[in-house]
Amino acid sequence: MKEILDSLGLAAVNPGTWFGSEPSDDTSAALIESVNPTTGEVIAAVRNTTAADYERVIEMAQESFRTWRSLPAPVRGNAVRLIGNALRKHCEALGSLVTLENGKIKSEGIGEVQEMIDIADFAVGQSRMLYGKTMHSERPQHRMYEQWHPLGLVGTVTAFNFPVAVWSWNACIAAICGNVNIWKPSPKTALCGVAVQKIVNEALADEGLPPVFFLINDESNELAQTFVDDDRVNLLSFTGSCAVGKKVGARVASRMGKFLLELGGNNAIIVDEHANLDLAVPAIVFGSVGTAGQRCTTTRRVIVHRSRFAELKEALVNAYSQIRIGDPLDANTLMGPVIDPSAIEKVEAACAAVREAGGELLCGGERLDRPGNFITPAIAVVENDWDIVQTETFGPILYLMQYDHLDDAIAMQNGVVQGLSSAIFTDNLQNETYAKIRFLKSLP
Repeated sequence: MKEILDSLGLAAVNPGTWFGSEPSDDTSAALIESVNPTTGEVIAAVRNTTAADYERVIEMAQESFRTWRSLPAPVRGNAVRLIGNALRKHCEALGSLVTLENGKIKSEGIGEVQEMIDIADFAVGQSRMLYGKTMHSERPQHRMYEQWHPLGLVGTVTAFNFPVAVWSWNACIAAICGNVNIWKPSPKTALCGVAVQKIVNEALADEGLPPVFFLINDESNELAQTFVDDDRVNLLSFTGSCAVGKKVGARVASRMGKFLLELGGNNAIIVDEHANLDLAVPAIVFGSVGTAGQRCTTTRRVIVHRSRFAELKEALVNAYSQIRIGDPLDANTLMGPVIDPSAIEKVEAACAAVREAGGELLCGGERLDRPGNFITPAIAVVENDWDIVQTETFGPILYLMQYDHLDDAIAMQNGVVQGLSSAIFTDNLQNETYAKIRFLKSLP
């Protein structure tokens, strides 16, 4: 662990507020302890942002924006290119830190950093393609054209389950468009936020650019609410639960601000009578167990044709019995811990709700008697309209249900309030095309 922290320039106590390359020197604020969900041990600490430092962040960001927006877009793109190169250099260490602080397996931690690199490459290309249309006017000797202008301050609030990648999706695109970014990471993965900020600063240190990327941290919700309500933040991007996202959207809208919401999902896979289970079973297992079920695109429901139900049920229970649960830094581990003890309690509560509703718990849902936040992934036979099935449990619990006709399966797939993603396993081209056309519900 110390080797990972040292390679990223992290200390036992780290400033949680950054004004571009300049960290806050205020040591009066309380500490956020970064806890390893695999062992329960404290990795390091990050200092909360004070109210005074928050004001300084906003003021410096506004000042920087006036300079940054005037730089040519390809120059801004080059800055993002340098960030992408720095992420390549630190991919192994940053991916390992994601695993340490978040608990996802090492390959997914590395994969998350690779997503950052990929979005940086994409943003560099986009920096030379910020086109606008030219249009004919009905007035003689007039020309009409559109030109896109930056918004200003883009606030990014990210969740613990993707502690670095989601920032890049927002910040890299915002930067090449001429905006500056203020990031508030989840307090459960605050150390990852500091590590990214240090990597970015190192990459841009000698470029003579104004501060573009700012960082704040808040273990309570007080500063976060100030951030959401601040009309100086021109666009607020929030990643998290549907319940909190609704409140964030309403609060930003009430001040006539712009917002982006990336919320939860209740995603389904349909397995029809023609499906190849040799393909379907591994995909379902990884989709439901990957990142310990803590992903907005986690497979939550499997809707199975009645003629294949018993076969698939047996295959999934057998596959779940072979899932290797343990240290996510171990290459042989398929599922690491959930983020904290409350996540275990939510899965346990979901299993209890299934039983109470009359469902059958086939396997899993058992807390493991070892250090860390470990629970066995669960499979339950349910009905789609039950309250517990309609509610997204952000953990490793998979619901199985049966159908007779494809239209019924599609209705069940779309019969949740969250939406987000969908899939079908079939060797029947007609069913595949029909389902794809009918998968209409895709947004929360």
